[in-house]
Amino acid sequence: MLQIEIWKRILIYGLVLAGLIFALPNAFYSRVESYNDANLAIENGRDPNLFKDEQNLWFDYLPSSLVNLGLDLRGGAHLLAEVRTADVHSQRIKSLWPDVRDVLRQKRSDIGTIRLQDSSPGTLRVKISRPEAMQIALEAVGTLSKPVVSLAQAGAENLKISSDGDDLLISLSDAEVLATDERTMRQSLEIIRRRVDEVGTREPTIQRQGADRILIQVPGIGSATELKALIGTTAQLTFQAVIGKNSSPGPSSAFGTQVLPSLDEEGMFYTLESAAVVTGEQLVDAQPSFDQNGRPAVNFRFNPTGARKFGDYTAENIGSPFAIVLDQEVISAPVIQSHIPGGSGIITGNFTVEESTNLAILLRAGALPAGLEFLEERTIGPELGADSIKAGKLACVVAFAAVLAFMFLSYGMFGLFANVALVINVFLIFGLLSAIGATLTLPGIAGIVLTIGMAVDANVLIFERIREEIKLNKGPARAIELGYEKALSAIIDANITTFITAVILFAIGSGPVRGFAVTLGLGIITSVFTAIFVTRLLIIVWFERSRPKAIKV
Repeated sequence: MLQIEIWKRILIYGLVLAGLIFALPNAFYSRVESYNDANLAIENGRDPNLFKDEQNLWFDYLPSSLVNLGLDLRGGAHLLAEVRTADVHSQRIKSLWPDVRDVLRQKRSDIGTIRLQDSSPGTLRVKISRPEAMQIALEAVGTLSKPVVSLAQAGAENLKISSDGDDLLISLSDAEVLATDERTMRQSLEIIRRRVDEVGTREPTIQRQGADRILIQVPGIGSATELKALIGTTAQLTFQAVIGKNSSPGPSSAFGTQVLPSLDEEGMFYTLESAAVVTGEQLVDAQPSFDQNGRPAVNFRFNPTGARKFGDYTAENIGSPFAIVLDQEVISAPVIQSHIPGGSGIITGNFTVEESTNLAILLRAGALPAGLEFLEERTIGPELGADSIKAGKLACVVAFAAVLAFMFLSYGMFGLFANVALVINVFLIFGLLSAIGATLTLPGIAGIVLTIGMAVDANVLIFERIREEIKLNKGPARAIELGYEKALSAIIDANITTFITAVILFAIGSGPVRGFAVTLGLGIITSVFTAIFVTRLLIIVWFERSRPKAIKV
């Protein structure tokens, strides 16, 4: 019997209506975008009275998600950055000094006194007063060397230890340098991606190029300068021992110390040990909160290694100040009141709610392990994107008109039903793209054009099957029912293979290729839905009202 249950009809109508509602904001792109920007500004603490006009541009009860336009359609920022991996080598060696000092102090009776010397970046030079005991010093420091954590460099040691007269030289081994550079590049890629995603930018292109370069493309960013400011925020957090405090920014008096300004106390400077007790790399979480006085603050938590170091230091230095340093500024230097186990604590300062939230975001994203040198920067204007959009619209209109004409001329009334379903199909594609916050690029437009051509394939299979059943003298209702039943397996098989291709493109592709895969995959889903359910519902509603004794396809 040619019929569809009431609940199925309601479900089909509901899905179509939902698709149309989610696609609707894209018809008023500029207005909805201004409305969204105003709401975001208000969420970030801006005065709502400044955005009354923008808030009236759209309805609060309707969805406001838009299809994000890619770099080639909207314009944006393009950067090519070089990661200064040598900075990481220098920092790694500098952080070794406390451990080297401790193991050498245990051999003081043999090697005499030790003194940290000035040296080139990436090398730790330690002078001992008894050069004849250099071998004992080399063996002691050798206990700090560990296997390189890398499958490619398995079996190698991470430190190169040698002597130069009465000086002990420590640096990273060649194998450790290669492994460190690889980890640094991977960490930089991930941190840049997390920082860009944290501020709500959609589908940025962040790719490694060569040994030490990263390509960054972000649509919708106003300029390359804005993108550099976002990425270049280091948020390097360290916890360092305090040696002294004064009102003069004079140079540090000894190697292994540094003088940094206070963020809260204007004109005050702290002398600190250069080697950090714990660093932000050992943070596992940071969340905005309030301190015991109701002021904005940031709660933090270390991983097990950081928690152990933090706990040991606080247990051994009760009554001493401990500096919390962010980007080379002392944000606070509290006195350690008691042992702090568990690896968690709170950062206080003269923060606003917005500043504490942003600080938590940056700390969660992590510090860039090395500085970035921007070799190429480019701002792509929206004019080029406007031309691309016009070309894409023209391609869609031409394809749409050609398919509509072909279906109507080939199948008459049934072709008209297929055309209505095709229009609904396009709306459903944009509705899904809006709902998931996808980015539309020129290849994505190509995927939509391809979907328009492929969307009627299922209807062609169904209508040809109905024709065959009519030739076999089946009644109208029976011919329509059998046409859908016999075409179903062919429709599913053909679309599953194409969908698998789209999934593979999305999994192994990047940037524009993934945009094409997304629109193609969603187009397959919506075209199968409209062909099997929407056109069938339209035909059944027409058949129930007209009750034709014969049909012509």
